[in-house]
Amino acid sequence: MVVDAMLVVLAVVAAVVVWRLAAGPTDADRLVALDLGFVVFVAVVALLAVRLRTPAMFVLVLCATLVGFLATVAASHLLERSSS
Repeated sequence: MVVDAMLVVLAVVAAVVVWRLAAGPTDADRLVALDLGFVVFVAVVALLAVRLRTPAMFVLVLCATLVGFLATVAASHLLERSSS
């Protein structure tokens, strides 16, 4: 029950992320929205792992978190270099 409510909240957040990706006036806004969208995706996968009782999916969550962090660092480095 609680997991379902959290999934609904994450769906609303995902809708806001899509809006910010489309409307964001700067590339930095779009980068932050993309990063938040990835965090929402990882959270949805984690909640589905809890709901479906499949602990193997937590390995996917861990790997996605590490890749997401590295992608955020690389993208922000590219954004900083292109703005100067």
